[in-house]
Amino acid sequence: MNEPIPLKGFGNPEARPAPQPAIAARELYKTYVGGDGSALHVLDNADLTVNTGEVVAIIGESGSGKSTLLHLLGGLDMPTSGEVSINGVPLRRLSEDELSQVRNEKVGFVFQFHHLLREFTAEENVMMPQLIAGRPEREARARARELLGDVGLSRRLEHKPTQLSGGEQQRVAVARALANQPVVLLADEPSGNLDPSTSEHLHELLFGVSSRHGSAMVLVTHDMNLAGRADRVLELEEGRLVSRMPRLPG
Repeated sequence: MNEPIPLKGFGNPEARPAPQPAIAARELYKTYVGGDGSALHVLDNADLTVNTGEVVAIIGESGSGKSTLLHLLGGLDMPTSGEVSINGVPLRRLSEDELSQVRNEKVGFVFQFHHLLREFTAEENVMMPQLIAGRPEREARARARELLGDVGLSRRLEHKPTQLSGGEQQRVAVARALANQPVVLLADEPSGNLDPSTSEHLHELLFGVSSRHGSAMVLVTHDMNLAGRADRVLELEEGRLVSRMPRLPG
């Protein structure tokens, strides 16, 4: 197992002179160039700051760039210009190895489709990010069991994804996202593939575990009930983030 890379700025919070936002994005631009040479401007001077323990919902029309924004925030992609920082550390300044470590240890991802490793059990899926980070197997297993207990799956430890319902698989994905105690949890339409009842249970779970574990959370959703539970709701409109009051149904 490779030795963990020491990342300046990600140490003991007490060692830093002042608290930093969990995640901050400044003047983000993202442009794609088509095969014909035409430019598609997805993000246009987008700004976002999310503090520790805060939940921010991102809404917007399909194709407005919500998933692109989430990918930039999590270091899965880089902006055309602008900067994303986690705990005050700019992602652009990191090497590829350091960036991979940040994605594994400081960011938790929950997608619409869980992306679990089908050949591994629920327990092993939650252990995997920890083992990659260099945590001893015994500690990783104990942490996985604790988290799977938190999401109500203590009796499903040895089940593989094909043996779990869609809602159970997504709960494993939530536990996996929290495995390394991330600074920020990024959720992209986390309940978009679930029925209404299962979705509601997942929403309760997301907000509950995010609060208990102290992670900031940014979630992309079309579900206005879910968005309405966030501390703030921002709409991605013409490439920029605009503060919105959620229009709750009923």
